[in-house]
Amino acid sequence: MCFACVPSVALALWLEAVYSLPYWAHLFTTLPFLLVTCVPPLRPLKGWFVARQYYYDAEEGRLALEDARAKHQTT
Repeated sequence: MCFACVPSVALALWLEAVYSLPYWAHLFTTLPFLLVTCVPPLRPLKGWFVARQYYYDAEEGRLALEDARAKHQTT
């Protein structure tokens, strides 16, 4: 998502510097651009993350202390 934020903020800053737009104008120019660049990549990115978890057999996280205690109790 971060790669989409940079052009959106650059557009907002450029519009503000060149035209000194009021806030309502930014609402109608910058906000749609932000939504168009940020929302469509959500589904493919989520799919990629889930696929990586499946590929690497990701499991629920554990604290290192719990692992050390379990090893200590079994020996």
